[in-house]
Amino acid sequence: MSEYSKKKAVGVTVAVVLLAVLVIGICSVDWSDYTTSDEPVEQPTFPTDDSDSIWDENGDLKEDSLAYVIFEKYGLILIPLALLMFGAMVGGVVISREEAEIDDSD
Repeated sequence: MSEYSKKKAVGVTVAVVLLAVLVIGICSVDWSDYTTSDEPVEQPTFPTDDSDSIWDENGDLKEDSLAYVIFEKYGLILIPLALLMFGAMVGGVVISREEAEIDDSD
């Protein structure tokens, strides 16, 4: 097996594993909480006044805040996506610096 074939096999394996993690993450999210309305529902972010704070009286994140929704409910989807984007960035740099190893002078 040539080195190019080994790199291709590793790349395909990593892509399949990431796809499986993303599919599992998407299937595990309870979408019914966010598909009950056809109109946008406002999620509080980081307000400047205390009346609309994302923190409850115990100092915990409120469950209807945007920060809670993104990191607590969709964390399983967010982490593999971040790894995939980082890998694509690193891969682009590696490919741009790599010299062509394949002889296509046929």
